[in-house]
Amino acid sequence: MIFDNLWLSIALVPGVLASQPSAPEPVEAPLRKLPWGQLNWLATTDTHGWHGGHLQEPQYSADWGDYISFAHHLRQRADEDGSDLLVVDTGDRVEGNGLYDASNPKGHYTFDVFKHQKIDIITPGNHELYKQNSSNNEFYHTVPNYKDAYIASNLDIYNPKTGKLQPLAQRYRKFTTKNQGIRIMAFGFLFNFQGNANNTVVQRVEDTIKEMWFKEAIQDKDVDLFVVAGHVPVSDSHESDAIFKAIRSANWDTPIAFFGGHTHIRDYHKFDKIAYGLESGRYMETIGFMSISGLGHEKTSSDIAPLKTPEFKRRYIDNNLYSLYRHSGKNETTFPTDLGRNVSASISAARKQLNLDHAYGCAPRDYWLNRAPYPSESSILTWLENEVLTDTAKNYTKHPQLIITNTGAMRFDIFKGPFTIDTTFLVSPFTSGFHRLKNVPYKAAKQLLQLLNNEGKIMLSEMMVMSAVHRDLGKFTPRALYELAPPNPPVSRWTQQTTQDGIELIDTLHREFGQEVLGETAGHGKPDKPLSPGYTTIDDAGKDGDDTIHAPIRFYDVPNCIQAEVSFPSDKKDLETVDIVYNEFIERWILLALRFLGESYGVEDVETTFDGMSFTDVLSEWVHKNWAC
Repeated sequence: MIFDNLWLSIALVPGVLASQPSAPEPVEAPLRKLPWGQLNWLATTDTHGWHGGHLQEPQYSADWGDYISFAHHLRQRADEDGSDLLVVDTGDRVEGNGLYDASNPKGHYTFDVFKHQKIDIITPGNHELYKQNSSNNEFYHTVPNYKDAYIASNLDIYNPKTGKLQPLAQRYRKFTTKNQGIRIMAFGFLFNFQGNANNTVVQRVEDTIKEMWFKEAIQDKDVDLFVVAGHVPVSDSHESDAIFKAIRSANWDTPIAFFGGHTHIRDYHKFDKIAYGLESGRYMETIGFMSISGLGHEKTSSDIAPLKTPEFKRRYIDNNLYSLYRHSGKNETTFPTDLGRNVSASISAARKQLNLDHAYGCAPRDYWLNRAPYPSESSILTWLENEVLTDTAKNYTKHPQLIITNTGAMRFDIFKGPFTIDTTFLVSPFTSGFHRLKNVPYKAAKQLLQLLNNEGKIMLSEMMVMSAVHRDLGKFTPRALYELAPPNPPVSRWTQQTTQDGIELIDTLHREFGQEVLGETAGHGKPDKPLSPGYTTIDDAGKDGDDTIHAPIRFYDVPNCIQAEVSFPSDKKDLETVDIVYNEFIERWILLALRFLGESYGVEDVETTFDGMSFTDVLSEWVHKNWAC
């Protein structure tokens, strides 16, 4: 069938290039249009320093300057048709990319890059709080840059100048939109995070919502929309549920929009028929879009008529110029704004100054975090376990060793080709090193991995908090792509499709969504190119949320922790003691597990090993020695 009444042509503009010189060209693909409404939102979360875009993945290759230009054009559209556009970011802007992590001090360039995007609501994430200097940077840079837009409903900081405890920013914000005067009451929450440095205090959400300022704010009747933005998951979150119930107890009929983060997934959750939550993925792969129509207090003669019941819609935008051009109605010539170009140029200059393209070596193949089963030769965890950790540990002792690390220490895939300074921070940006406990009884040590992975019967309830390691380090497979299902290993129920399956998917989507699908066909109702693999999200609103129609990807589950055995005898029967070497981030859980197993060790028994190298240093040194270009 032929797609009728398309809003845009799908043909790729010849010579289109991403703003970063080394970024790949975006890939042609059929798109769903944005469900533009009365009040429209762009949302980012968990960008983790990826403001230069993805330089090895075409479908996420746009940079922060491109996003600035994109938001500019959508604001213009709102001004022209009388609707409104607002922008929100919900934290974890730091740690995870060389643009942030390779500078001294960290973030030296990124604060000046980030601040040029006009944002209406911005909140902190947990990664802004792990280190004292990063939370102080929020105080000195991000809060002043965004002034009234920055909201911290349950976060205090010890003022670096006075030493006094004070709110990092205002607790809430009430404002009206530019074109329609829609009255918004906005909050900015962080989940109940306890891993912060001692210069900040995170108040539990359940305690915050009992405070008088919050109770008074949610009782305000001159509000058209409550907005709860923050670094909190929108689904399966007791914090989000508690906030929702508190607002509903005071205002049963006012719409609520949640904008969440932290779990690194594309997600959309229905709280009730006039309350929805959006989560916009990770690493600048996704620009979230939400529209709300039918809100009260409309002051303009917009052709967007109010509805009896507010209507919420969403879209997950693949962050590449191909998508951004078409959703903004622009092309290679008309899309870039002066500010967007300047920000892109600043990113390029910073990358050059940091020498991020310098190669330690060249990866001989792709290694996947979740897109290959563990264990397998394509698994980055198998590579880490069998080669990197094993080879490194052999240099420090001949005594038998168990090397343990949480899989959350690995953040991203490795692509065949140059393994650069930037790659090391993409794969593992953390400054934690390795610690060692010497001469631990083997009968206890050999049970550690089972406990850390929550296998078998664990009587010590505290061990179950190991799942928090995953949450804190972002080790989440997209809920949209992944559901646990036996047998072992668990796999997603979406699997890689053939080209024919992709064609059938296009036809099915067109039948279901009609003019929502934008596409150019080869004349016989079939796409002229196979679908590229990518996000195929299923959420509370169905399966039409992704702007780009992809072939699904198969994802696999991974354990909490992995383990390498080094210098073990061929016969373990007479093995009495081993050294336990582990990523220092999981020290708390290692010591707790050993106590559960009857072995009492404390921090006084721990020593540093691997010459104090960080996880990132261990990776880069191994690549330099073993992966010649």
